[in-house]
Amino acid sequence: MVVATGFFDGVHTGHRLVIKQLVEAAAARGDESMVVSFWPHPRNVLQKEARSLRLLTTLAEKKELLFGLGVDKVEILRFTKDFSAMTTEEYLRMLIENYGAKTILLGYDNRMGCDAKGSDEVAETAVRLGLEVIRTDMVPSQHGFAVSSTKIRQSLEEGDVESATAMLGYRYSLEGVVVAGNRLGRTIGFPTANMQLYEPLKLVPANGVYFVEVETIGQKLYGMCNIGHRPTVGQGNARTIETHILDFDEDIYGLDLKLTFIARIREERRFESLEALKTQLVKDKEVCIWKK
Repeated sequence: MVVATGFFDGVHTGHRLVIKQLVEAAAARGDESMVVSFWPHPRNVLQKEARSLRLLTTLAEKKELLFGLGVDKVEILRFTKDFSAMTTEEYLRMLIENYGAKTILLGYDNRMGCDAKGSDEVAETAVRLGLEVIRTDMVPSQHGFAVSSTKIRQSLEEGDVESATAMLGYRYSLEGVVVAGNRLGRTIGFPTANMQLYEPLKLVPANGVYFVEVETIGQKLYGMCNIGHRPTVGQGNARTIETHILDFDEDIYGLDLKLTFIARIREERRFESLEALKTQLVKDKEVCIWKK
């Protein structure tokens, strides 16, 4: 096996450089490529920012993205406190003994083990254990800074889905099930599908109105999605994800829904009346139709 290891949240453009090199190195050696990752996120287990940390990809999404890049095998290790106590050397030995690793590819910021060794020290340890080491120092950048999962989360938390798209290399999405709402949107001519996420730890972009691609019942459509607390209709503090699907009027309660974020239309705000809200929604819809 030629192995790369890490959490790879988002499988973003930086990760993709590593994965591309991994797949090419395996092919050149006549070996198989393997990504060894973890679940849940180490911070969720070690209580470092556990309450605030939200993920860019679910476990299923991460595996799909990695296989889509040509990786032969993806191994997901359960991250526990006992697992976190492994040293770099113990972890590398485990890769050799359990997965037949003979080559390891290290990214520019690879750290591993409870001793938190940097990539130079990891490389030295790997060589001592008989592993061939491939180093990648390529760091894609956007707006003058290195691409990272943290930067992408920040962009999404600010509602900047277009910058997130550039760093991810694909458009960000949410998946869930359609649940019943208060049906208020239907009374003003804008029925909405209210989403409940399948993965509660998935990061939801900042409150506001977005132009989205919608996938449901085997169809690809467009819509305008509102994320927030619905301040005009006084629905309390619950944060909702509700989407008005353009040119669509079917009952999809209880069915799967996928939203892919294309652009942010505006921030969420409170309107003086339902009529004022409806007037704004008409304008938002016009923007979305233009963007189609």
